[in-house]
Amino acid sequence: MRRPTRTRATRATLTASPTSGTLPDDQRRAAHTVISLLLDYPTAETTAHRADIEDVVAGLPADVRRPLRAFLDATAPLSLGELQAAYVTTFDLKRRCSLYLSYYAAGDTRKRGAALVTFVEAFRAAGWETDGSELPDHLPTVLELSARTDGEIAGMVLDAHRDGIEVLRAALETVRSPYAHVVAALVATLPAMQSETAARFRDLVAAGPPTELVGLSDLSHLTPFATIPSLTEETRR
Repeated sequence: MRRPTRTRATRATLTASPTSGTLPDDQRRAAHTVISLLLDYPTAETTAHRADIEDVVAGLPADVRRPLRAFLDATAPLSLGELQAAYVTTFDLKRRCSLYLSYYAAGDTRKRGAALVTFVEAFRAAGWETDGSELPDHLPTVLELSARTDGEIAGMVLDAHRDGIEVLRAALETVRSPYAHVVAALVATLPAMQSETAARFRDLVAAGPPTELVGLSDLSHLTPFATIPSLTEETRR
């Protein structure tokens, strides 16, 4: 798994998911650890720990456990090679199934760079930094941050990109991917989606992520990327 490293220097229905609830800290950490592993590229190491993953899943609340169990059951007959091929087909070849959270808000535009800086700042504010093998907006990496910390900053990041997570969930359901179960389990660990986020979700489903508009002089109609302002400063107050 692509891990962040500790800082040493210092069926498809395109509707929003139902109301979700937050978990106790230990269950959130356990759930986000498992979901992070299952949403990352499948490896022999992950396969070797399948029994351990199943044990953790068995101890989670029903609304988180059931979709994870559904994913494990659906993928049990697959070889590692088959699961890897399905992963690449799902996440690398389908734009609306991107695991990079900033893509849904910034798309393939120049705003993506600023968005990624926000993720870097979030990791550093939590006392962590990524090892460089993945972009910091990679959903499994953000979930690992949540699992290894008290979850406050990772929770802010997930909340800020909840609309993108909902688009990912809906897209996976549309293509009938078993990974839809994993994202459904993630959604079940998050607070209820606010009305403004639901509206952004509907807009993203209708229009898709932004695309670069090079050479246009009037960009006033574009909605600015919603970053987390002064995240590092907020956590140091």
